[in-house]
Amino acid sequence: MSQDVPIRDAATVILVRDVDTTPRILMGQRGAKAAFMPSKFVFPGGAVDAEDARIPLARPIDTLTHNRLMDQSALDPNALAAAAIRELWEETGLILGQRGHWADAPKDWAGFAERGCVPDASPLSYVFRAITPPGRPRRFDARFFLVNAQAVVGDLDDFSAACDELSHLHWVALPEARALDLPFITEVVLAEVAANIGSFAPPASVPFFKNNDEESLFLRLGGTAPSA
Repeated sequence: MSQDVPIRDAATVILVRDVDTTPRILMGQRGAKAAFMPSKFVFPGGAVDAEDARIPLARPIDTLTHNRLMDQSALDPNALAAAAIRELWEETGLILGQRGHWADAPKDWAGFAERGCVPDASPLSYVFRAITPPGRPRRFDARFFLVNAQAVVGDLDDFSAACDELSHLHWVALPEARALDLPFITEVVLAEVAANIGSFAPPASVPFFKNNDEESLFLRLGGTAPSA
C-alpha cells in the first residue's frame, strides 16, 4: 500500500448519556464493504467539508478548545466544530443545536434547519487527536469531541433521520463497548474517556497520536513535551 494517501481532516463525536448512573456511549457499525475500517464499531464522525467553515454557529466552542484545535493545525476550529455536528446529524439523526431560524441552510443541513435549529458548538469538549498510520487505504487527522447527551435536542433514541452509513446504532455501556469489534484507536479513546467519565470540561491536555510517514509520536497538546 502506498504511503501517498492524502490525510483528510476529520471530526468525531463521543456522545455520552446517563453519566450519573450507568454511562452509555452511542456507537454504530460500518458496512462490511466499506473501504475504511469495514464492519468495525465506531463513533459518529467523518471528514471536514470545505463548506463547514462557513456554517453559522448559535454558540462557538470555548476559547481554550479553540486554541488547542489550532495547536499544530492550520484548519479553522469552527470548521471542525461544524463538521462534528454535521456528521452526528447525518449518521445518527441527532441534533446538537439551539432553537432558532436558519435561512438558506446548505443541502447537507436542510433537515437540521427544518427542525428549527442552528448548530451549537459550545458542548464540544476536545479530548483526543489521532492521525491514521501510513499504509492504510484512507488516512484522517481526526479530532475527537466528548459531548454530554443532555445537549442534544429531541429524543436520544430516535435515529429515524440517520443516513445508512452506520448500522446497529445503539447506546452501549462503557464495559460492553470495549468488547465490540473496534479499531485500535477507538479502543484507546474509549480508555481515555472511561478514565475521565463524568467531566465534560476541557481536559488538562489533549492526547495526540501523530503518525507521520517518518515516525510516530505521542504528544500532549496544551500539556507536556512530546515523547517518541
